[in-house]
Amino acid sequence: MSVRVIGMIGVAPPSGEATVHVIKGGISVPYLRAFAQAHEAAGFDLALVGYTASSAEGFLVAQYAAQQTDRLGFLIAHRPGFVAPTLAARKIATFDHLTNGRIALHVISGASDAEQRGDGDFAPKEERYRRAAEYLEVMKLAWTSERRFDFAGEFYRVEGARSDVQPLQKPHPSLFFGGSSEGALAMGARHCDVFAMFGEPLAATAQRIADFRARAAVHGRTPTFNMSFRPILGTTEGAAWDRARRILASIQKPGDPTGFGNAKKPLDHSARRLLDFAAQGETHDERLWMPIAEATGAVGNTSCLVGTPEQVARALLEYYRVGVHSFLIRGFDPFDDTVDFGRELIPRLRAGATELDRAKAA
Repeated sequence: MSVRVIGMIGVAPPSGEATVHVIKGGISVPYLRAFAQAHEAAGFDLALVGYTASSAEGFLVAQYAAQQTDRLGFLIAHRPGFVAPTLAARKIATFDHLTNGRIALHVISGASDAEQRGDGDFAPKEERYRRAAEYLEVMKLAWTSERRFDFAGEFYRVEGARSDVQPLQKPHPSLFFGGSSEGALAMGARHCDVFAMFGEPLAATAQRIADFRARAAVHGRTPTFNMSFRPILGTTEGAAWDRARRILASIQKPGDPTGFGNAKKPLDHSARRLLDFAAQGETHDERLWMPIAEATGAVGNTSCLVGTPEQVARALLEYYRVGVHSFLIRGFDPFDDTVDFGRELIPRLRAGATELDRAKAA
């Protein structure tokens, strides 16, 4: 299996010395266009389009970005529960055709109950995972049924449903999910294709992969795995570590534009896992650096790999060896880091993965 590289596009220029989030702050059409084109030029396969209860709408962002690019795919974060699953199925299938198969879906149920309420959703998180599982079941029926179908569940009921448009990608676009709670894992094992994880130490990652493969096998499924990192590169190893400490200092200082200060309260199970690893030590497996995850309360993708491009590529390939075949990488200087990754990191990662694949085949 060839390695897949995913980035993340933002909709407005960042403020501050270190950018943790890229999906807030209004929208700049020229910036979005340039950011999407930078990802394509850098050789990314997909770009994540994030979701918050206040950010620009992801499907429209991705549709515009697709019009400005030729090859780049879009991993659209989508929260089940705000539109009917039959409508969502038609929307996704339509996008799939209009972009010639350049869509994947990241199914999220929301880390924060408070933020969900901003969009009018007052269901507790474990209920949201059960609802999401049912939502995906109905969507798949809409994508694959040749005849009208009925469905009656705990959250959704339809009669005589059908979709005139079915996905270009068969049987449907890839479905990603993330999470560490029992509800998340149960939903993902039954319905999703890719388990997306935040960067953790190698031994823990290998164990998570084995555990989830066993869960998915119960449903006759063979998932793949994605892992998210923030590479911090330098021309020398010392320069990379110096840059990492400057980024940490800009996040920690009072009045910082990220709004984190020294927040350490985790929002969910996945964040709690990262904070536990941070408590065990700043650095794991030589390159995995956790202080920024600790400083932000492990909000989002804040596990860092620090070193030269060669060193970070080798670190990523160690994860490739244990079964991670998809990497979401983004930097704290989002636009310039995207360009640097395309020049320095992605070619090394792809070449190393190809070499490992050839050795395995031989």
